[in-house]
Amino acid sequence: MRLKAVFLMIPLAGLALTAQQQAPSSAPAVVPTCTELATALTALGRNDMRLRDWAALGRYREQNRTLAAASNEPRVVFMGDSITDAWPQPRFGTFFEGKPYVGRGISGQTTPQMLIRFRPDVVALKPKVVVILAGTNDIAGNTGPMTNEEIQDNLASMAEIAKANDIKVVFSSILPVSAYHTAPNGIPQTQARPMERIKAVNEWMKKYAAAEKHTYLDYVPAMSDASGLLRTELSADDLHPNAAGYAIMGPLAESAIKMALK
Repeated sequence: MRLKAVFLMIPLAGLALTAQQQAPSSAPAVVPTCTELATALTALGRNDMRLRDWAALGRYREQNRTLAAASNEPRVVFMGDSITDAWPQPRFGTFFEGKPYVGRGISGQTTPQMLIRFRPDVVALKPKVVVILAGTNDIAGNTGPMTNEEIQDNLASMAEIAKANDIKVVFSSILPVSAYHTAPNGIPQTQARPMERIKAVNEWMKKYAAAEKHTYLDYVPAMSDASGLLRTELSADDLHPNAAGYAIMGPLAESAIKMALK
């Protein structure tokens, strides 16, 4: 029986060798350029870091420890994505100068990521108010496809956590977008972030805020043009506000915070 097993194996090996010999030669591999390779490696490293800390809990960890140990001042935390992340930058003017307001925005983030970091980045700081500006990156699919209902569920969950910790909630409307500065062959923001979806989520936020006694902060009327799109002079990329845009948003946010504290 052992001899038969050996003889059976020989033809099989021979067939495999013959098939390999007869296989057509493949086309020469395309060698990427140095620039392409560097871009790919950078993207790979960035994605690896995101997977290691998907919600970016490490971004504000040390700052949060310092603030959590500080005096119980009447803080306001701004939770959001790149629009909130960029707001404190000097090139956009002063970020509520003299006020104990804290920025906790992270560029590119979506509502599920913000929900994960809501406790360390908001609750642990014991603010009086949280101003939430989120949803545009969900619509764009930054972390995968998201329905309006899924965005709404995450926003509601953040509000529930805040309410359970005696934190007043201000829901900021998702900012309008436009397509006035789209580069050639670029994807217009109105395509990546359809205004129909922005309007639908904003309408839900407005109704939810009224039902749950939260405050709704509507940036849209002051930042939209006659077409209902983001005014061309308020943004350089049809998505992010410039200094003029933040100058409009600041007083509106202040009014909403005062309303929430009443």
